[in-house]
Amino acid sequence: MVAFQASVTDLMSEEPRKGQRPLKHSKSGKSLTQSLWLNNNVLNELRGFNHVIAQLLQHPENLAWIDLSFNDLPSIDPVLTTLFNLSVLYLHGNSIQRLGEVNKLATLPRLRSLTLHGNPMEEEKGYRQYVLCTLPRITTFDFSGVTKADRTAAEVWKRMNIKPKKVRIKQDAL
Repeated sequence: MVAFQASVTDLMSEEPRKGQRPLKHSKSGKSLTQSLWLNNNVLNELRGFNHVIAQLLQHPENLAWIDLSFNDLPSIDPVLTTLFNLSVLYLHGNSIQRLGEVNKLATLPRLRSLTLHGNPMEEEKGYRQYVLCTLPRITTFDFSGVTKADRTAAEVWKRMNIKPKKVRIKQDAL
C-alpha cells in the first residue's frame, strides 16, 4: 500500500501505491479499506500502529487483512491481537525467533490465513504442528491449505510434546 518505510508513523506522510482498483475515501478523507499492505519495508516495531490506522482508516476496527511480510519484525506485536476482525495476516520474511510468539495470535477469533515462513522460528522442530495446535481455526498456513491429515499430525505432536498444565489444588480446599 505504501512506499518503503522504517517506522509505522512514516505512513502518515506517505501516499498509498496505486493498486488495481482505486482506493475509496470517506467524506473526511480517510481510506475506506479493510486491508493494509506494509510489506517490503524495514519495520522493526509497530509502535503507534493503532494511532496511525485510526488516522488513516475510516473504520480501523474492520481491518481484516494485514501484510507485514518482508520487514524486520523480531516478534509478534501485541497490537495485532487487538484487531478482532483480522482474518489474514502475513508475517513471512521477518526476524521472529521464538515459536511461542504464535501464542499471542490465539486471541484472534477470525484469523483464517497466516504466513510465518522465512522467519528463524521456522527452523524449530515441530514448527507447523505447533502453529496448527495453537491456532486450530486457521485454514491456510504458509500459503498451503490445512488438511485433516495436518490436523491429526498436529494433535499427535501436541500429545507427545506439550505437557498439560498441572492443576494445583490448595491444601485448604481439602
